[in-house]
Amino acid sequence: MTARHEILGGKVTLYKRDGRFWQCAASVGGKQYRATTKKEELPQAEDAAEDWYLELRGKFKRGDLGKLEEANGEKKFAEAAEQFIREFPIITEGQRNEQYVDGHIRRIRKYLIPFFGDKGLSKVTSGLIQEYRIKRIEDAKAARGKPPARNTMHQESVALRQVLKSALRHGDLSALPDMSQPYRTNSKISHRAWFSPEEYKLLYKATRDRVENPRRKKFQADYEDLHDFVLFMVNTGLRPDEVKRIEFRDVKVVNDRDKPPNYS
Repeated sequence: MTARHEILGGKVTLYKRDGRFWQCAASVGGKQYRATTKKEELPQAEDAAEDWYLELRGKFKRGDLGKLEEANGEKKFAEAAEQFIREFPIITEGQRNEQYVDGHIRRIRKYLIPFFGDKGLSKVTSGLIQEYRIKRIEDAKAARGKPPARNTMHQESVALRQVLKSALRHGDLSALPDMSQPYRTNSKISHRAWFSPEEYKLLYKATRDRVENPRRKKFQADYEDLHDFVLFMVNTGLRPDEVKRIEFRDVKVVNDRDKPPNYS
């Protein structure tokens, strides 16, 4: 629910949504401007909003149109992105794969900052995000003759959303823009492949035979690990990425009387 309050005879609107800080908005010269007061209490937010508005009016009267965004006190996307890059590896340490973290940072530096970097955070609208998608597709077609993969575009959208959510938490943004993709066609429906019981039997017999008759003795331990990996995957139903992250402390052996384990 949004709390709203007006000052200066309705010229400035203060509002608070999900963030900690009050935001302010006003119209100057026929254009709408927004900023964060960076104040949690309403009396302090009123003072900050009044100072912001008067400075904004002064800039407009002097004809300093190029400095209006500066008067707006708005953080640029590049600043918010660098803030996110600094905190993301620290906050997610031990919880996210290092390659996942590095991938997000690479996307932000290589694609997002060059396009959005000099824009104020409030300028990162749904329309601008759509322009980014179009430019990415056009650039990729010019360079490689084909557009970026659907998953590539999705990962870049995730990185963009996380930067904006970080700015929202810090009170530098009042609300997230709509990032849904217009004209989107249905994603291809795919089903994960699985082994039939007969195929699974062939697989574990093959891995067991390799353990009993290794081609190279120095790889004996690897053959045993592979056989155990196949059995563990099938009997737990875990995904490959989950199995790769599992540790001994995560496992508890429980005897199921109704369904004896498969030790084949």
